[in-house]
Amino acid sequence: MTAVASRQAHADTTRTVSAGGWHSISPLLVAVLSATGAYLVHRVFIRTTLGQSVDTAAMRGGDVRHEQVTEVLSRTLGATQLAVLAVVCLVAAVVGALRRRFDLSIGAALLVVAANVACQQFKAHLDRPDLDGSGMPNSFPSGHTAAAASVAFVLILAFPRALRGAMGLIGAAYVTLVAVATVWAEWHRPSDTVAALLIVLACGALITWVIRLRRWGGPRPSSTPARVATLPLALVGAVSAAAFTIGLAALVLSERVLPDLVTGRFAFFTGVAGIVAAVAVTFHLWVRVTAGDPLSGSDNGGNAR
Repeated sequence: MTAVASRQAHADTTRTVSAGGWHSISPLLVAVLSATGAYLVHRVFIRTTLGQSVDTAAMRGGDVRHEQVTEVLSRTLGATQLAVLAVVCLVAAVVGALRRRFDLSIGAALLVVAANVACQQFKAHLDRPDLDGSGMPNSFPSGHTAAAASVAFVLILAFPRALRGAMGLIGAAYVTLVAVATVWAEWHRPSDTVAALLIVLACGALITWVIRLRRWGGPRPSSTPARVATLPLALVGAVSAAAFTIGLAALVLSERVLPDLVTGRFAFFTGVAGIVAAVAVTFHLWVRVTAGDPLSGSDNGGNAR
């Protein structure tokens, strides 16, 4: 019996170490995949003629004339100012302090700074060859989308685990409105917003990885993500990704084989489908990444916060 118990204890320990290792390394994997995705978006939609043509067609097709829709989009763009970022960082710091998680407070501030500075630096230094003849300057990636996504990501990270699902859904809806509004206003192409989302996710996942390395070896709570957010996000992501794939195929066919096969409005809604899919995927991953964070600063099995 002693030998059997010893072998069982050894097996349990091995599984715990393996789970703890995956718990700590998974954010790094998400960061690498997100950065790679942003690079591929740039290569396809900025560095190729076909990619630029499709991207620009989606932007120019957003001729929204409905008065109420226009007002909502305009107000949404106006809500992504630096003051909002500062207020959210302050809220995150207060929530982190109340939860005795000062590492999350610092991480939240770093997320906002790193994501927005990275996007601004990329926009300032990346070259955009004029392959589609639009003559427009580089707008890759979208600063407004990065600001909105970093705000939502910070709130999901800083708030208690019980609220992260709801925050994920609210944040995803807000970021979708901001991203679509920038395309509608012809400030950005759809690829600009998708790349911004991936850059924010890469920064957030990298910071989460560092936080978990710092807490390596401590007790780890259940990492089950909030299904109230992950299930709807997965469903919306799957449907919108399918719509985007079909629409993109039609756009490519129109650009290469059958000119005027689709309208500008069709191109715009194809871009919107791609944006919705990107928001759903990035928020789904972020909710899952943050789900396994320790519950409190003590991590001693106390009440969840």
